Amino acid sequence: MDKNEIIDFLKDLVFIVVIVFIIRYFFAMPFQINGQSMYSSYYDKEFIIVDRLSSHIWNISRWDVIVFKPYVSDQKKYFLKRIIWTPGDKIKIEDWNVYLKKAWYSNYIELDEEYLNDENKWYTFVWWSKSAKNYNLGEDQYFVLWDNRNHSTDSRECFSSCAIEWKWNFISSSDITGKVFLDLWYFNFKSFKFIQPNLWIDTVPKWFNSASNYEY
Repeated sequence: MDKNEIIDFLKDLVFIVVIVFIIRYFFAMPFQINGQSMYSSYYDKEFIIVDRLSSHIWNISRWDVIVFKPYVSDQKKYFLKRIIWTPGDKIKIEDWNVYLKKAWYSNYIELDEEYLNDENKWYTFVWWSKSAKNYNLGEDQYFVLWDNRNHSTDSRECFSSCAIEWKWNFISSSDITGKVFLDLWYFNFKSFKFIQPNLWIDTVPKWFNSASNYEY
């Protein structure tokens, strides 16, 4: 390989690195899920692609599954959760059910969270209490919950504990990395199937039918 070939190779390498950086930083970002916080909509070790434009150009909507930075743990840089309430909503968690009140509603309505499995549906509580808990969302505030309600911490408890003064229940659009738009699931090469290696659940990728538009 002569000098000119080396220079051409380095130019191509730099160009590829720049393109990959631009795609990853501005358009899409790959993640592998760690933990069962979104069980049974998403599973541990599952691979997803996050659309980064959605948090900057397109609107984030109710039911979207998003990746965001919680700023509550040095060990966990990103969280994966579902948006339940958007700016201006009023929320109530009572009798292990979730209720929503929009500005133009006269009453709270109970949400039918069809994406939850039987273990978690109609079983949302705050601090192991059935007493009512109310939340009012201001401008640029989002309330997020994990689908695995019985085994997770989220906006109900400030992602860890509300006892610390600087912690809050909500996230803002600047915290959001993006929303899930491509679900690649986990391919087990030992069995040569799409099967979760710990739970041994046999399933297939949802591909582009992920997040809010998937029929759970």
